[in-house]
Amino acid sequence: MQLKENEYRFGTFHGRHDGAPAKVTAIRDDTRPEPYFWLCSCGAGRSFPTEDGVFATAWRHTHPTRLDRLRQWATRRLRTRRAAR
Repeated sequence: MQLKENEYRFGTFHGRHDGAPAKVTAIRDDTRPEPYFWLCSCGAGRSFPTEDGVFATAWRHTHPTRLDRLRQWATRRLRTRRAAR
């Protein structure tokens, strides 16, 4: 992932979700309304007004709990059922 000139990487997390390897990068960009955000190699991302919560949510995205994995499974199953109709 190539960062823009005004973006600064301040954390990287490696893990797995949905059965695939994932890499989440925490970034700071002072030109955005919410300057702290993270992006995942899967395409997901989330932004924050302060640094609080960035690391916790990035970590949980790459290291889901059993409940998180159950929710992901249920979401995938519901999508499959809807698509089959």
